[in-house]
Amino acid sequence: MNIQEYFARIGYNETHKDTDLQTLTVIFQHHIQAIPFENLSMHCGETIELDLQSTYNKIVRKRRGGWCLESNHLLFWALQELGYDVCILGGNSYNPAERAYTAQINHILLKVVIKGNSYIVDAGFGGAYQAWQPLMLVSGKDQPQIPGIFRFREDNGTWYFEKVKRKHHIPEQSVSPTDTPELGNIRKIYTFTLEPRHIDDFQELNTYLQVSPDNILQKKSICSLQTTEGLYALVGWTFSEMKYNYMEDVDLVQITTLTDEEVEKTLKDIFNIVLENKLVP
Repeated sequence: MNIQEYFARIGYNETHKDTDLQTLTVIFQHHIQAIPFENLSMHCGETIELDLQSTYNKIVRKRRGGWCLESNHLLFWALQELGYDVCILGGNSYNPAERAYTAQINHILLKVVIKGNSYIVDAGFGGAYQAWQPLMLVSGKDQPQIPGIFRFREDNGTWYFEKVKRKHHIPEQSVSPTDTPELGNIRKIYTFTLEPRHIDDFQELNTYLQVSPDNILQKKSICSLQTTEGLYALVGWTFSEMKYNYMEDVDLVQITTLTDEEVEKTLKDIFNIVLENKLVP
């Protein structure tokens, strides 16, 4: 495994003399704009192995994406190689359908300490709840970014991560989707504590997510990638393109339904992914 090979994969070719916030931010942005959040292996009959060599080969050498366990594990390795003070944390994601956080840890995120300040770095959430910059770990402070306003709240050692929703404009559609957010609504994302974790703590989760029929990753094939203006997302046969802040506090969302052939072409043209095995969306 080679850090220069990783840099080539994410299109980062700047000097990285300092382990400072600016360098971290640029590497992070290259990572999320080059490496899709995707669970396509599960829908291609492939097993996802949770070890660094397998993740590196898949994402860096085969130019695939990965879900949080893979993408953040790879980023953790890269930041360690560069000399950052980084550790793995575990999160419990929010399930809007059940209006509750999961009972078990089902997400991995990173904490990076720079000059005594802690930052949360998470390249593995995907979609519209993916932050574009490291977030300072401070309770109750609004942290505006292009995707929206993020904030943390801390209560008795548990941290809550959330985002202020924006309205969606969907052209040529007479009825907006029922889940169009009202302005000012808060979207809960996940909770976490600052207890350091090891990647082996997530082996059971990695297996469970691939066999449990009732989790969203089993029910839907997902591939999303951050762009310079918003994001691309392919969920099943539905392709969405989102442009952030198209109008004041409104995101533009364009939705297309694809055929099987178009799914394959979209993965190649938009996400730069060529699968070895047949995808069943």
